[in-house]
Amino acid sequence: MEPSEQNAFYGDHVSIIVRSYLQLVGVQMPLCRMAHGSLDMGSAKALFNAPFALISHGTENEPVFNYANKTAMRLFNMTWNEIITLQSRYSAEQPNRQQRSQFLHEVKTHGYIDNYSGIRIAKGGRRFYIEQATVWNLIDNNDDYYGQAAMFSHWYFV
Repeated sequence: MEPSEQNAFYGDHVSIIVRSYLQLVGVQMPLCRMAHGSLDMGSAKALFNAPFALISHGTENEPVFNYANKTAMRLFNMTWNEIITLQSRYSAEQPNRQQRSQFLHEVKTHGYIDNYSGIRIAKGGRRFYIEQATVWNLIDNNDDYYGQAAMFSHWYFV
């Protein structure tokens, strides 16, 4: 089910995204308010409707997207159900997947990178170039690795 008031806009998951960002990058994510380590539903809703793309994947051997805000879904030309079943490697074209894999390993090792640029591909084959993306590790409430997230507000179609 797409993030909505009925599921608190996936507030528990989005809280992990926001807390990890603050912990690793050292600044508060735009549009967010944290109270006692939890994200309020208004902030989770604001992030889902944000003008920048926010997307995350899990820890599977072949990670699958587990969250995307409306901007990310529009860029990838996918519905919620389509994007949360997509292995994240398919967001890059075949020739770029090895480079993407090496990059994600670098993020996993260093915690985050705040200047990523690269080509992604949407459903239907439309390509877009993202610039100045921040990609960071997600750490759950038990301090265990929980996946990775990306946020970017600069892109253009190629």
